[in-house]
Amino acid sequence: MIVLLDQRRLPAEEVELLCTDVPALVEAIRTLAVRGAPLLGIAGAYGVALAAARGFDVEEAAGLLAGARPTAVNLAYGVRRAARAYEEALKNGADGVRAAAVALAEARALHREDAEASARMAAHGLTHLEELLPGGGYRVLTHCNTGALVSGGGGTAFAVAAAAHGAGQLRRLWVDETRPLLQGARLTAYEAARAGMAYTLLTDNAAGSLFAAGEVDAVLIGADRIAADGSVANKVGSYPLAVLARYHHVPFIVVAPTTTVDLGTLEGAAIEVEQRPGHEVTEFSAPAVAGVTAEPGAGAPAAPLGTQAYNPAFDVTPPELVTAVVTENGVVSPVTRTGLAELCAGQGKGTGSGQG
Repeated sequence: MIVLLDQRRLPAEEVELLCTDVPALVEAIRTLAVRGAPLLGIAGAYGVALAAARGFDVEEAAGLLAGARPTAVNLAYGVRRAARAYEEALKNGADGVRAAAVALAEARALHREDAEASARMAAHGLTHLEELLPGGGYRVLTHCNTGALVSGGGGTAFAVAAAAHGAGQLRRLWVDETRPLLQGARLTAYEAARAGMAYTLLTDNAAGSLFAAGEVDAVLIGADRIAADGSVANKVGSYPLAVLARYHHVPFIVVAPTTTVDLGTLEGAAIEVEQRPGHEVTEFSAPAVAGVTAEPGAGAPAAPLGTQAYNPAFDVTPPELVTAVVTENGVVSPVTRTGLAELCAGQGKGTGSGQG
């Protein structure tokens, strides 16, 4: 079985969720019990291993897992990687038990690699912040949740903030609540409190006044998919922050592993944006309130009955609004096709600007 920390129930309760089969894991992914691009890749790989160990149809299981959430490219990557390892083992003469063990080993390898990538992203990101903003005392604004809850290690954007905190250079972490499911309020604030950071929660629509007051030195966000041209799909609300950052001359930095860079998606317009159920907006529903399963009618009404809602899970920020993309292989700034391709091939400079 796969044991997950049920993120729907945070911060009120730390509860383990046991997934004994692929449908249970798919449901956990769809309902955001487990979420965050890197962690979805890890969960998908473990799901393939679970299917193989239980004697289920691995190809069918892989299809169900990869399709559970379409925008986060890491999910499909993790699924493909474990499924490919399983198929190769069978081709090389392994029986089902041995092939399942190979799939599990591949999932564990991905898990370990993600933790290592997280540590390198934190180091590269902090160095880049120091280059952009010498002197420390950073006031950093972040959106959604990008810490250990989304990763095999310390996370992505949050890991950079944590590195700054550890170096005594983080003055304030500004945390967007991240409507409608409050991943910032419930999860990032939870992680910041546990890390002993100085943090302040704000409503998403208060970010503009924070910029105008000169209270933001940098924006750090994660990504669910980065297209070949540098367009960044991330939790909805990221694009407005990029526009605000550009207007106020504040660096807008994206932190993500190279597995999140999808060179096969040529531009941002080609990224499929997941549309979530409308009741997440029209009700104060489950993941936002103490962790009941997110079903229509489960929460308190926030709009008249019958109200239609527009509820994209993500938006897409064009590369010209992105100051830098930080990966485990280094930093690309300005963000270009060539620079991203070089980073994904392991040819980046490590840190600094001017690639591409």
